[in-house]
Amino acid sequence: MLERHDRTDENAAIAQDWAYRLAILTASDKGSRGQRRDVSAQVIRDLTSPFCQVISYSVVPDEKETISRELIRLADELAADLILTTGGTGLSARDVTPEATLAVVDRLVPGFTEHMRAKGLEKTPHALLSRAVAGVRGQTLIINLPGSPRGVEENLSVILPALPHGLEILTGRCGECG
Repeated sequence: MLERHDRTDENAAIAQDWAYRLAILTASDKGSRGQRRDVSAQVIRDLTSPFCQVISYSVVPDEKETISRELIRLADELAADLILTTGGTGLSARDVTPEATLAVVDRLVPGFTEHMRAKGLEKTPHALLSRAVAGVRGQTLIINLPGSPRGVEENLSVILPALPHGLEILTGRCGECG
């Protein structure tokens, strides 16, 4: 089951000039079946609202091909500048978001996830268990975040300072970045 909330009304479709186009993709078996409320997506919305407009929100099951297809759709068809995934980055057999992401990106951007793990280790040794990856597909930056709201808040908060400039470079909005 795939839950999609693409914003198609006229006002939502016209993003502010300053806003980056954000797609949120939640990978969750229970969430895709309506058995769990997705709180993590709201944390992403709240933290990114100063510089992003959400153009799509999707909940998919923890299936590699389904996640990969949705990442391709969000990047290629909806032209998202940024896709933030939540869920599926741990060690269970169903945690396949990193593999699905690696299957669709052109280049890796390891600094984001290296920094998230390093800062996470200051709070818990469990940060070592994250397999999150970040990469670029075309002109879309894709970053994996944990599934828990607290994990999303902690990890996204440490990379937020670099995101606007990275998106500015990736999308060609900066004239002479040096």
